[in-house]
Amino acid sequence: MHPADDLAAKTLAIHHQLNAYYGIQAIYGRTDPLHELISTILSHRTTHANEVTAYRTLRERFPTWEAVRDAPLPSLIDAIQTANYPEVKAPYIQNLLQQLIRETGAANIDFLANLTTEEAMKWLTDLPGIGLKTATLLLLFNFKKPVLPVDTHVHRVTQRLGLIGPKVSAEKAHGILLAYLPQDATVLFNFHKHFYWHGQRVCTWYYPKCNECILQKQCDFFQAGGKMVLSSTPVRVKAK
Repeated sequence: MHPADDLAAKTLAIHHQLNAYYGIQAIYGRTDPLHELISTILSHRTTHANEVTAYRTLRERFPTWEAVRDAPLPSLIDAIQTANYPEVKAPYIQNLLQQLIRETGAANIDFLANLTTEEAMKWLTDLPGIGLKTATLLLLFNFKKPVLPVDTHVHRVTQRLGLIGPKVSAEKAHGILLAYLPQDATVLFNFHKHFYWHGQRVCTWYYPKCNECILQKQCDFFQAGGKMVLSSTPVRVKAK
């Protein structure tokens, strides 16, 4: 068997194990896709609570998307200040709204449902500040497109398990892992959610709870005694 076939089989086996452990979920997202997109931009490198506060304050101060587009930049930065790097995120949001309204005449991205997955991905990732993670989250959660978001949790867990190489970036992992899985939105949604939850609750960033993990036998990191050097995990430096 080719090494890639071995990894595909291992990926599917672990996916089924996590399905049994966490339960299969129906795909869900926010009812408004534009809300999802703006919130995902705000969520980068901040907590969920800070993201929610920033979004709520944004909409309270600027009730329409046209008002957000036209707001003085310092005012918009102040409105989303609870999200980290508001001075970076505010121009991204305004550029997105400017292009969207200029191209379609409305602050609405429902048209993405009628595009192919490739066309929708290109439209989103051509926008400043919209990377693979943001685009795939939106297209999977709101439009049920067969894409796979790889955030920091999914990246870390799949790398420790050995499903991707020790130096593979999160961006490259999107394509590698997607090729191992059925091109079915429900499968990909559950893969993402379960690995995300596992990374949050068990396979945590600095001190993974390996003794609580159901994937010990399949995990390269655990089998190596937690000594593997991986791009997704910091090297713990012993105090002198």
